[in-house]
Amino acid sequence: TLMKIISGQLTPDAGSIHKDSTLRIAYFAQTIPQDLHGSVFDIIAGGLGKRGELLLTYHQQLILNQDNARLAELSGQMDEWNGWAVNDEIRTMASRMGLPIDAEYSTLSGGQKRRTLLAKALISEPDLLLLDEPTNHLDIDAIIWMEEFLLRRRQTLLFVTHDRRLLKTLATRIIELDRGALADWSCDYETFLKRKQAVLEAEEKEWQNFDKKLAQEEIWIRKGIRARRTRNEGRVRALKKMRAERAQRREREGRANLKISDAERSGKMVLTVQDISFSYGSEVLITHFSARVARGDKIGIIGPNGCGKTTLLHLLLGKLKPDSGSVTAGTNLQIAYFDQMRAQLDESKTVWQNVLPNGNTVWINGKERHIVSYLQDFLFTPERSKTPVRTLSGGERNRLLLARLFTRPANVLVFDEPTNDLDAETLELLEELLVEFSGTILLISHDRTFLNNVVTSLFVFEGGGRIHEYVGGYDDWFRLKQKQAPDLKQTKPVNKKKQYKEEKNAKKKRKRSFKEARELQALPGTIDQLEREQDSIHQQMADPELYRNKEKIVSLKNRLTEIETELETLYTRWEELEAIET
Repeated sequence: TLMKIISGQLTPDAGSIHKDSTLRIAYFAQTIPQDLHGSVFDIIAGGLGKRGELLLTYHQQLILNQDNARLAELSGQMDEWNGWAVNDEIRTMASRMGLPIDAEYSTLSGGQKRRTLLAKALISEPDLLLLDEPTNHLDIDAIIWMEEFLLRRRQTLLFVTHDRRLLKTLATRIIELDRGALADWSCDYETFLKRKQAVLEAEEKEWQNFDKKLAQEEIWIRKGIRARRTRNEGRVRALKKMRAERAQRREREGRANLKISDAERSGKMVLTVQDISFSYGSEVLITHFSARVARGDKIGIIGPNGCGKTTLLHLLLGKLKPDSGSVTAGTNLQIAYFDQMRAQLDESKTVWQNVLPNGNTVWINGKERHIVSYLQDFLFTPERSKTPVRTLSGGERNRLLLARLFTRPANVLVFDEPTNDLDAETLELLEELLVEFSGTILLISHDRTFLNNVVTSLFVFEGGGRIHEYVGGYDDWFRLKQKQAPDLKQTKPVNKKKQYKEEKNAKKKRKRSFKEARELQALPGTIDQLEREQDSIHQQMADPELYRNKEKIVSLKNRLTEIETELETLYTRWEELEAIET
């Protein structure tokens, strides 16, 4: 809602938003619009404004091939607007996102539609980029690429995410929305967590003292006539004020209380996978994969989107049969499966009915509980428990699936992208629950922190249907991958003699030339002049009257960008020249 207000899609009930008239905002929404038409190329090009429109017009005219004069005119405009580079940018962006560039938007899966819209937002080069849960349905490679892309762009970014690694990588400032109030924390995510905890502890202590005093005053007022004497009217008014203040207090939203219904222990060997292969038509997804899954193993499954991760789960669970090889299940397995597509939920039924179709009590670890009380553990109020599933947000649907899942006794938990749309607190609680779970876990996830905290080994798709097993979490595998990377790239033997000479020459320090000495001498003055101009522009931009002159503000902003680029180049050159011997 806050993002929609900032982007102008919603109007606030009170207050106002001040922004420059030339400000360009791109908004990537959490929900997927279904009414868009055109190819992936067309949708992404739509994020480029006039340049994108020109490119699409040129392509359309090229297809029609009816008016050579018009085509020549458009070609000239493409030269002028650097439209040919735009064409390459779109194709590179689509490739990085793993998108079929010529496919129709309407034929894409939900995940592909999200990636197309994210590509459209990223390519638009806005002044302010708003991203709402950008990592949902992206694989790890795409998330890492997006992180690096956003770091290189150095643009103003406001994003909502449950991905803690993304927060640690990108966020330099945290704006927290808590109980209707915004708090600005000018620090990184880890520092925010420490400071926030200290604030909450201080708030709790303050409230305890307040409540203690209020209770004492309530006892006093009930003593009767002495409390109503004229000289005590001030104290009575103070009590009324305290009551009003207490009534206005907003408690923090409850934390989900997750508990798994434990089943009897499974056999020691849960799954034995022997040389399985599987293909869809001519597309090979899995080839000659063997593994053993023992009781208590917590295995993460990672790989690019569309590589076959969910297919592997279905093969392991017996929902699909391999083309060759075998999967042997152990004894006494009770499996609970969390579906990525939320297909287990009935949209027409209520939250209550999806967890418990009949009756009003559930059994959790041998204890009877009322369904309303149980759903409150998953942050559904009594009123919300009676609403249809179709009205729920993505996060609420995830919590509902967990509520449904955990009513069933299980010794094997299977999760396909469980972290999508979950808030950070529920995510951390789910982590704790899975770490303490004594059974077996199979887990597909793109959340690197979640993988690090939960799994003990990984099944990694490495192209061509090959799957390899690695011990440890995501960071353990990534370090090993980085260590192996140079060896894989080295395709020809190294000439040791040549390498020695190059290293020796590199260590020799050359003398600074006369021209370089003059250049170094002039640099401080040039930098000082630019910094004075920069300060002058900042002072001008602080004047509210300036914003009445649109052309002037645009001119100053452009000059400010030029100065920043020049200063960065000059400082780099200064360091280079000072490093040379005199």
